[in-house]
Amino acid sequence: MKSIKFILPCVAAVMTLMVCSCDDRPVAPAELPVAIQSFVKQYFPQSQIAFAQKDIELFGANYSLVLNDGTEIDFDGEKCDKVDAKMKAVPQALVPAPISTYVTTTFPGVMITKIDQERYGYEIELSSGLELKFNKQGALMEMDD
Repeated sequence: MKSIKFILPCVAAVMTLMVCSCDDRPVAPAELPVAIQSFVKQYFPQSQIAFAQKDIELFGANYSLVLNDGTEIDFDGEKCDKVDAKMKAVPQALVPAPISTYVTTTFPGVMITKIDQERYGYEIELSSGLELKFNKQGALMEMDD
């Protein structure tokens, strides 16, 4: 009985911290970490940040950006984990070499328009609408239209 009296307040405190610590708010591009600003300048030199949002989590912050050309970029901390270029090609340097080679040889003339890094590897979307899943080594795991 004494342990329940102790555990319940602890559980309530943890739940309160989890709910209160999560905060989505817009941020000015100048307020973004330098690494994120540098990433955008390096890979999207012709674009400007139109909107940026900071999502404060229990163990850090995540960022979501929308560029003036419509490209959406998500960061886990300061590490890019998703680029959705809509109907444009994702910068070649952001695509692992085995995946890039597979796509260019199997689907000539088709662009990679989205890359999303997941725990298992990568999820890719092509300009043809085809979605491909690759493991961390770049081997194709699944294909979906």
